[in-house]
Amino acid sequence: MSFGVALLVGVVNGVLVVNTGLPSFLVTLATFLVLLRHGETEWSRDGLHTGLTDLPLTDHGRAQAAEAGERLRAHGVEPALVLCSDLRRAADTAKLAGLRAQTDVDLREWDYGGYEGRSTAEIREETGTAWDVFRDGVVPGPTPGETVEEVAARASRVLRRVTPTLADGDVVLVGHGHTSRVLATVWLRTTPRLAAGLTLDAAHLAVLGHHREDPCIISWNC
Repeated sequence: MSFGVALLVGVVNGVLVVNTGLPSFLVTLATFLVLLRHGETEWSRDGLHTGLTDLPLTDHGRAQAAEAGERLRAHGVEPALVLCSDLRRAADTAKLAGLRAQTDVDLREWDYGGYEGRSTAEIREETGTAWDVFRDGVVPGPTPGETVEEVAARASRVLRRVTPTLADGDVVLVGHGHTSRVLATVWLRTTPRLAAGLTLDAAHLAVLGHHREDPCIISWNC
């Protein structure tokens, strides 16, 4: 798999970040874990927290998903395993990207509880604080909500499932923005709250791998 020119970006928040697409001999382990966020929905377009609400992709989101599949193929990604959230927006993204995925409910988006369907600006106005989901969490609502640690626990289970396959080939995980960002911090063996410093746009990719024996980010939001 190729993702451009190798470039050591440096250390961010104590985490080694490497941007590379060179042949895998530049990285100790020759396989990669690729994260693909679902395409646009009406709520993601409008900046509303979309957890367990099962929204479809917009027409633009469907086009984004197909284009993401083209990028994967252009980079030579031939995954040995594809896992996908069971929520419609992720499952449709996988299908439109040409990926044959197995469902994994642990890839679902964060359960935002009482903040489901609301914007950050609205929540901040209501609470009178500079609310941040990674720092301040959510409140119960129609669903109980989750802490960032609970999201990280789900991510850890996913990583345990895919680790044996990574010995043989690349793995693609099709999921959601916040859960994918938290999963990246678990991969890096750091606190999940550092996910606040990452962003992953609709239908964009993140590539995780190793620099020597250390887990790192190979490429992000590409």
